[in-house]
Amino acid sequence: MNPILNSEQFDQLRHLDACTLANAIETFRERLRNEGFVNNSVRALFPQLPPMLGYAATLKVRGSAPPMADGRFAERTDWWDYVLSLPAPRVLVVQDSASHVGLGSLLGAVLVNILRALDCVGAVTNGSVRDLPAAEKLGFPLFAGNISVSHAYVHVVEFGRPVEIGGLKIASGDLLHGDLHGVQSIPLDIATRIPGVAAGIYSREKALIELCQSRDCSIEKLRAAVTDKTR
Repeated sequence: MNPILNSEQFDQLRHLDACTLANAIETFRERLRNEGFVNNSVRALFPQLPPMLGYAATLKVRGSAPPMADGRFAERTDWWDYVLSLPAPRVLVVQDSASHVGLGSLLGAVLVNILRALDCVGAVTNGSVRDLPAAEKLGFPLFAGNISVSHAYVHVVEFGRPVEIGGLKIASGDLLHGDLHGVQSIPLDIATRIPGVAAGIYSREKALIELCQSRDCSIEKLRAAVTDKTR
């Protein structure tokens, strides 16, 4: 997969807040308004960090229970090559498919540093994360369903295939945006047109807010403003 965005277009998208971005995507009517974003079972653990934008590298993990035989699950690094095959920057997306989701965490201090070395700019999981101070110090956004003290028996079972996180189906290479409001996917076929639409939405909202806060505000003017599609 080759990215369709140049560095300027990418930065324009990355600097949008999630709500303005969602509003802009809605205008293209490519999907229903109740689709395209992760539900509130997954939250931003560092809401103070700036927006995250990157191409999804997908994993599935398991590991709330020990292996059937004595010993440990094999450590895998083959998925690192897969991550590097995707356009940068990347976002690691981890679906925990264990019988007890979130009991243990794949994402901790060591893996977060490895991900940084692999040009990842954040991670999203329906499961757990740990070692939060290490990730926060790196400025590495984490979006997770829970926090755990242990990695338990978590191990990678699959990578590069579609996953589902908080109701959002995510395929390898999907463009993901996340901030304190949550995570959403950006349709690549409209990505280059979104910043211009978002700028128009922001301008109209700014004018309406300024009217609300002005001494000259009236119900009549507010009604006229919200029905005027050119504002």
